[in-house]
Amino acid sequence: MSDSPPEIRFNDVVKAFDGAARAVNGVTLAIPGGTFAVILGPSGCGKTTLLKSVNRLIEPTSGSIFVGGVDTAGVDPVRLRRGMGYVIQNVGLFPHMTVAENIATVPRLLGQDGVQISRRIDELLDLVHLPPDEYRGRRPRALSGGQQQRVGLARALAADPPILLMDEPFGAVDAIERTHLQDEVAALHAQRARTVLFVTHDVDEAFRLADVLIVMRDGRVEQSAPPLAMLARPATPFVSDLIGADDVVRRLRAIHVGAALEPAGDDDAADGPSVALHASLGDALSLLLDGASRLVVRDGPEVRGVVTVAGILRAARRGAVAS
Repeated sequence: MSDSPPEIRFNDVVKAFDGAARAVNGVTLAIPGGTFAVILGPSGCGKTTLLKSVNRLIEPTSGSIFVGGVDTAGVDPVRLRRGMGYVIQNVGLFPHMTVAENIATVPRLLGQDGVQISRRIDELLDLVHLPPDEYRGRRPRALSGGQQQRVGLARALAADPPILLMDEPFGAVDAIERTHLQDEVAALHAQRARTVLFVTHDVDEAFRLADVLIVMRDGRVEQSAPPLAMLARPATPFVSDLIGADDVVRRLRAIHVGAALEPAGDDDAADGPSVALHASLGDALSLLLDGASRLVVRDGPEVRGVVTVAGILRAARRGAVAS
């Protein structure tokens, strides 16, 4: 495999469980390397089964899956899984291990140097906003649900995998913490592109995160497209109803603030209402409706420009025409 994020390709993949209908029914799909792909659909549609077939936690009944051009059927499952990050809703932290020991699990299995692992643990805890001095030695039972989810994300990133599989990872945390975690995952992807396959049944979450949205129903892919294109041209009535294609605010959530960016003035670097560069126009509009006349757009500490209500409306019109 190359150093660039690998493509994931499904060729007529079927998974049939004994005595049940096909959970995955003939899925053919290509996810380009570096794409944040979100699988969306109701419970029982096959989205988790399809995700788990990538790291062979579930073996397909027929068909093939290629990662970076390599047929995964010919790769040792343990080796395959160690090359992918995996985050689930219930986190799966080892309760008898400290936070540091949990994060170090895969790097140690890969034989990495202890000093290197220790440095990586601190980097990752900083990355997920858990100060290392405070959290390294804690055990999972001493953490909130959101903190446990952050540690699970850090553990998945510990070996710097080119692929990240995420199965309803934020479903068990409250709405505020869920939004924070979504923002952090989006920011992490912007900093270091990976091929991400993310499963959710939450439509708003899907639109906040997806480069490509994959809608499933009864084991099949109903449509795969960028979110804005899907909103403009849903392939079936089911897709239209599921994503709320007539929802104007949802359309704004499919466009990043960069589309409405205006030059910042000399006073705009001062403290005041701001929004991250990876945020959506919907996020920005919500903040502006609270009374601000403009928002400073930041990429980390750097000011990239400003957004206004007028700029958002212009960008929304351009987006509707382009899609």
